[in-house]
Amino acid sequence: MKRFADLTEAEILALAISNEEEDARIYLQFANRVKADYPATAQMFERMAEEEKGHRHALHELFKRKFGGELPYITRQDVKGFLKRNPIWLLETLRIDAVRQQAEMMEYEAQQFYIKAAERARDADTRKLLADLAEAESVHETLAQELGGAIETGGAKEAEDATAHRIFVLQIVQPGLAGLIDGSISTLAPIFAAAFATQDSWAAFLVGLAASIGAGISMGLTEALSDDGEITGRGSPWPRGIACGVMTVLGGLGHTLPYLIPDFWTATAVAGVIVAFELAAIAYVRTRYMETPFTSAIVQVVLGGLLVLAAGILIGSS
Repeated sequence: MKRFADLTEAEILALAISNEEEDARIYLQFANRVKADYPATAQMFERMAEEEKGHRHALHELFKRKFGGELPYITRQDVKGFLKRNPIWLLETLRIDAVRQQAEMMEYEAQQFYIKAAERARDADTRKLLADLAEAESVHETLAQELGGAIETGGAKEAEDATAHRIFVLQIVQPGLAGLIDGSISTLAPIFAAAFATQDSWAAFLVGLAASIGAGISMGLTEALSDDGEITGRGSPWPRGIACGVMTVLGGLGHTLPYLIPDFWTATAVAGVIVAFELAAIAYVRTRYMETPFTSAIVQVVLGGLLVLAAGILIGSS
């Protein structure tokens, strides 16, 4: 692997050309990805992609004048510490704010590359072009902020924020809430049945741990495999599956962990208090993100939870 200091001027220009070409493709991919929900941001990325193409053209013309038409074969992987770009398939799952931040980071790294490359260039024309490109990349860094002010003035900021909220609810809140409800309520019966049947805190803890993890795996896979998100717009299935599975496990563990307390009745009392907090939290999340009236949410959740809890206690006590 080569060090940057060991590169020839021709190799530096070749790397710059390939980097501009790849960045242009990434920005177009960003634009295509967000166009339907964030048209103003998509226009920004399209503009940046066109400018990157212009940079590539200027670099290529300079290379042909200085070294001819044949570019040396060198990739970013051949140079230690050179600019890194995440694969497109990973970037597609980023939220809109993260996409903008990723673009800013790309421009900052490109600017630093051109500054260092200009310092090493001996040819005056090459040095001037690289310095100009460093300045252009610096302008790109502030483009997202400039866009933010423009779309806020034009009223598009509110629309994009509303869309971002909707996507967050679809991709994270809904599957997470489904998991939390399932983990908190469905595990009540087996945990409290085992607790009252054995009156052994450790046995109740083991049953609760098994029920929570098993329910988390089941709910996570069900959510991930139920919808690929292409038609419904719910996004990649794996973030949804992970959110659902993790929240299911956490929902069950909330009233399982108290059974690490050796005294059975103390553990049961603590678990009962935690169950009350869990049910109230679920009702709040439904009110906050699902626009369900709090009174209706608390009645539905608490009633369902108490019925499941009562079933577990009755079965365990019989």
